[in-house]
Amino acid sequence: MKRIVVDPVNRIEGHLRLELIIDEATGKVQDALSSGTAWRGIEIILKDRDPRDAWLFAQRICGVCTTVHALGSLRAVEDALGIEIPKNANYIRNIIAASQVVQDHLIHFYHLHGLDWVSPVAALKADPAATAALQNSVLEKYTINIDAPIEYDTKAYPKDFPKATTIYFRDIQNKIKQIVESGQLGLFAAHWWDHPDYELLPPEVHLMAMAHYLNMLDRQRDLVYSHVVFGGKNPHPHYVVGGMPCSISMNDMNAPVNTERLAIVDTSINLGLDAVNYFYLPDLLAICEIYVKSGNIDGAGIAGKRVLGFGDYPEDTYSGTTNGSYHKNLLLRSDGIVENFDQGVSKAVFHNFEAKDLVDSAVITEGVEHSWYTYNQAGADLHPWDGITDPQYTGPKEGTKTNWKYLDENGKYSWIKTPKWQGKMAEVGPLARYIIVYTKVKQGIMQPTWVEKLMVDQIDQVSKMLNLLPEKWMLSTVGRTLVRGLEAQAAAYINKYYFDKLIKNIHNGDTSVANMDKWDISKWPSEAKGVGLHEAPRGGLSHWVVIKDGKIANYQAVVPSTWNACPRDSKAGYGPYEASMIDTKIKIPEKPLEILRVIHSFDPCLACATHLYNAEGKQLSVVYSDAYK
Repeated sequence: MKRIVVDPVNRIEGHLRLELIIDEATGKVQDALSSGTAWRGIEIILKDRDPRDAWLFAQRICGVCTTVHALGSLRAVEDALGIEIPKNANYIRNIIAASQVVQDHLIHFYHLHGLDWVSPVAALKADPAATAALQNSVLEKYTINIDAPIEYDTKAYPKDFPKATTIYFRDIQNKIKQIVESGQLGLFAAHWWDHPDYELLPPEVHLMAMAHYLNMLDRQRDLVYSHVVFGGKNPHPHYVVGGMPCSISMNDMNAPVNTERLAIVDTSINLGLDAVNYFYLPDLLAICEIYVKSGNIDGAGIAGKRVLGFGDYPEDTYSGTTNGSYHKNLLLRSDGIVENFDQGVSKAVFHNFEAKDLVDSAVITEGVEHSWYTYNQAGADLHPWDGITDPQYTGPKEGTKTNWKYLDENGKYSWIKTPKWQGKMAEVGPLARYIIVYTKVKQGIMQPTWVEKLMVDQIDQVSKMLNLLPEKWMLSTVGRTLVRGLEAQAAAYINKYYFDKLIKNIHNGDTSVANMDKWDISKWPSEAKGVGLHEAPRGGLSHWVVIKDGKIANYQAVVPSTWNACPRDSKAGYGPYEASMIDTKIKIPEKPLEILRVIHSFDPCLACATHLYNAEGKQLSVVYSDAYK
């Protein structure tokens, strides 16, 4: 047996550590640990603050998924106070959210996960002419037919389309060659380019994908102009409890939202459609088909056993979450739990997730058995409204508190808590959303909305393309990665759909963006509780707030990477990350590329910063992880 440590894991922020026990004879992972190595402390920072400011602080939990925590926080406070936002605010929030999904998934594949599949070194072996021919064939073969109710077709032609000429790919190849030969790999550093898995793909696929990697580095920022127009900036656009802070006028060219700026949003949305349809999905399908046909369909983890989702994209306004209004009004009804999808969709078991479940202390809980926190009652699991964020760092099993050697799998080893549904682990994310919608539609549990029909059609088309049943290809590292691309396509059309609804509503004379009826604290109850739900790019997100006498008495955020990256539990077993690693075979223990690929398929996003402060509120220290600082 060999113990392997991978730390850090992520390419942007590396607060994730993995430890593997590998049987060298078989390459099988016998045990695995996933440790979140940074503490956010946002819940403590929010205590006793004005609930109207909560979204501003909560949004700083992450700088990668730049807006999702603001939306979750807003919905929590608005649920607690019974605030119904105007139609325009709802449409704008949906546009911002859908734009985030498109950009986030594109960045994830090309810049965080793509180099687990393609290699700049392997691209040097490609024939540029053959790559150009491959580009054309990929565009023709890997097309997913979409039927979406888009009323205003404002795109004259694709603003971005993959280039397919010999000279273009030769130029890209020469640029990559200069980087490799210089020994300064820069963006391509810190990987095992001699790993045999890179040989699964023809060199031309590597060159084509590397060209798009570089192309998307430049274009990804243009996908979130809606954040800038409606929210003032990106990352971390502005919001307001009760709606949005951007006034609308079709006559005043100095207004935050006017005809000129709406045209900018429209162009950005159309670019997202082109980037997904002509770059992202064809690349993904070309790579994943080769991997599937070579038998690389491990890494399922617990996805086949249990997935969970909350649903999202309210069609119109709603009066709250805990009163059931939110779930009556969704375009994407991925709310629920599906168990045993690995036995096929007909044998999968669906469980409703209803408003009453949100307030039930036995349904959604968090435990800290292996987390560096302490609860008043040892061994207890707590509902988020009763959650306690009391850090108790004990250090590793071997090494020192500041210089770890090995973590303690029998003790506490992560800053991440362990969330559970009815005492059980569950995976969240795009794969979970697709499994839930597919099961509900195929079992006749619901008549699909247009986007749910789109999702089912996508799965069926890919299954036909791969000649495999959904449960065979979806429940794998490849499937988790591919479904994320399918969701980016669905989100791009959702984006256009809500932009159409916004334009139509403004055309009808409605320019309201905020409901300020309950802005004044005197109109609030002395005590209130609320929960905000959001299907963030990485999965089901929930923010929980308790308000007393106009201040935040308790605040808890149960984020997607909490569900997926959580440490094990003696009763519930392994979490999704740890289970997926145990489900994966390793060719070279010292170069566990397969492990990076499976964990990156979840798009891990641990806290982007650790916030530390003392009782006087003074800054203690600032630690830069960038070697160039």
